[in-house]
Amino acid sequence: MVSPPRDEPNRSAPPVEAGPAAGTRLSAAEIHENVRVAAEEELRRPVPELAWSGIAAGLTIGFSFLTGAFLTTLVPANYETAANAVGYPLGFIFVVLARNQLFTENTLEPIIPLLNDRRPKTLWRVLRLWAVVLSCNLAGALVFGLLLAWTPVVEPGVQAALYAVAGRATSGGFAEVCYLAVFAGWLIALMAWLVASTRATGAQIVLVWLTTAPIAALGFRHSIAGAVEAFYFAATGGATWGAMIGGFVVPAILGNILGGVTLVAFLNYGQVGTDPSPWARRRADTARHRQGVA
Repeated sequence: MVSPPRDEPNRSAPPVEAGPAAGTRLSAAEIHENVRVAAEEELRRPVPELAWSGIAAGLTIGFSFLTGAFLTTLVPANYETAANAVGYPLGFIFVVLARNQLFTENTLEPIIPLLNDRRPKTLWRVLRLWAVVLSCNLAGALVFGLLLAWTPVVEPGVQAALYAVAGRATSGGFAEVCYLAVFAGWLIALMAWLVASTRATGAQIVLVWLTTAPIAALGFRHSIAGAVEAFYFAATGGATWGAMIGGFVVPAILGNILGGVTLVAFLNYGQVGTDPSPWARRRADTARHRQGVA
């Protein structure tokens, strides 16, 4: 998870404005620095910490499915898609504010350090993080899906809505799911980039809602939130486990990676390039000031 922007102490340097280096918003380079620093910390985390965080995210993201389906029971049939889209961001909001590890955010975050340091050691750390977080996200999603399917946690009317939503959300062949997942991966990686631009919790909630509601509204496919729906659908007999894993989860993962890495990580890294970040320049200015050169 990307941490919110942090201020760096600069007591010995000449006074500088608080916040962005210029204007009222962070520059792309400053957002890039927020993403890079937080991601490097995550790449160094022990596997057990990543695993527990990944399981928590996989469980929590299930509230997107549950809340969206519940809201569809409150509106006429022609408003069901809109109602589902309104509730769908809830699980993502919980995950982001709790700083849990969600695989699709990691199609941006660890890629930024990798683009800055392309040694095999960094690539290995990225692949390790991906493997741990993805497997644990799916484990949490499986548990949540089975709880909804096999326990009386919700009323029969909501169960019917869950079944209908899951059927629609997991429909389509391998190629269609993969294609639609590209757009979901794009939006979630964009969400991670935007959240890194602000410390304000309210602003983060709005940004998460704006970038995740379109996934449900437009029928895009998210691999982890969709896995909850897929596992639920298989557990209730709507489809075989093989069809849900091989025909939905796998292509959704591939599409999410493609969308997040190419359409957000590469492009946003490209606009920053190799120019030093404003914070790096401030640190250099501070060092020169201490040496009496500035």
